[in-house]
Amino acid sequence: MPLGTSIPSSAAPVSATTVASRYSALVRVTHWITTLCFLALLVSGIEILISHPRFYWGETGNVLTEPLFKLPIPSSRNLVPTGYGYVLPDQNGWSRYLHFQAAWMAVLTGLLYTISILFTGHLRKNLLPSQDHLSWRVLSTTIANHLRFKPPSEAEAWSYNVLQRLTYLLVIFVMFPLVIWTGLAMSPAFVSAVPASVTVLGGQQSARTIHFFVSVFLVLFLLVHVVMVCVAGFKSRMRAMITGRADTPMERT
Repeated sequence: MPLGTSIPSSAAPVSATTVASRYSALVRVTHWITTLCFLALLVSGIEILISHPRFYWGETGNVLTEPLFKLPIPSSRNLVPTGYGYVLPDQNGWSRYLHFQAAWMAVLTGLLYTISILFTGHLRKNLLPSQDHLSWRVLSTTIANHLRFKPPSEAEAWSYNVLQRLTYLLVIFVMFPLVIWTGLAMSPAFVSAVPASVTVLGGQQSARTIHFFVSVFLVLFLLVHVVMVCVAGFKSRMRAMITGRADTPMERT
């Protein structure tokens, strides 16, 4: 999800009477558009997955092909062998349409966000970790605090820690581009125009399998993100992402 501009950890303590703007309007808008797109992609993606819960590697794969692995769920098509004696309602029509529309909306929103963090300096100031951040002591302490669900300190409340920075960079510059690429590689129209997009991945079925695993990673990221927001203070964080206004130290006491 798009991430807001925060005050660096090296900044001076915030005055108790200061009303700080933590997230810009652009960040808030792109954050919530991406959230809605992600939920639409998740729901529609599950419906598409149910129509054929088997995964293959290579260019082709069908019910007569030995799968790489299969999910232990019933299908919405009676020709797909799942071991269940029934099929689920077929929602493949509207789900594919919604998936396509939500994906392009997410792509355009992501491009807008990426351009903004490059030109505003947010990437350099708040997302790229410094040399101090990458020390083993800082990394191990941050990971331990997350595993214990320890609320952020006063300084961390105004800045991203090293684990957040590395995770956000991975999501923004690796996982999102990869899920877009593998999604396009399953489109016959796109592949006919850019054949190398699927050849590099090993085939359309390989692209579908990679797309599935990247999607699972993004869902796990979302779940952890929500949990950590709750640990850090759900009310204050939600208010900051909706209004842009962050709680000052006085208000958090």
